[in-house]
Amino acid sequence: MPVGRPSWQNGPMEKRWFDPSQPQTLQSAVILSYLNAAFTVFAALAFGRTGFLYLFLASLAEGVAGFGIANEKKWGYILDIVAVSISLLVYAWILSLGIVSLSLLFSILFAVALLVALLHPRSREYGKIWFR
Repeated sequence: MPVGRPSWQNGPMEKRWFDPSQPQTLQSAVILSYLNAAFTVFAALAFGRTGFLYLFLASLAEGVAGFGIANEKKWGYILDIVAVSISLLVYAWILSLGIVSLSLLFSILFAVALLVALLHPRSREYGKIWFR
């Protein structure tokens, strides 16, 4: 059973950057979305032309998706899964080129942790019940 008060009870105009009433897996996903967006921007800048556009767009999408999840929007949840999956594919492509750095490894670590938090059964169950 979800804990706390759903965002629709807070009023139609109130927006949140973080919702403490969501399950811990979704709270972690929101924080990781924001952190991963920042790390992805750094990775995009570090790798120059190699995947820059894809990584930059994915980082923008992850930040927006984190805000959507915090406000219990289904589109935010779906967008975050798609964006982090694209990031992981670009990271795999960069690794296949033989480019390895500490920034890339941290970016991969955060992306995998975010995907695990999003796909966790508790996150999916909460999303089915409360997201609109």
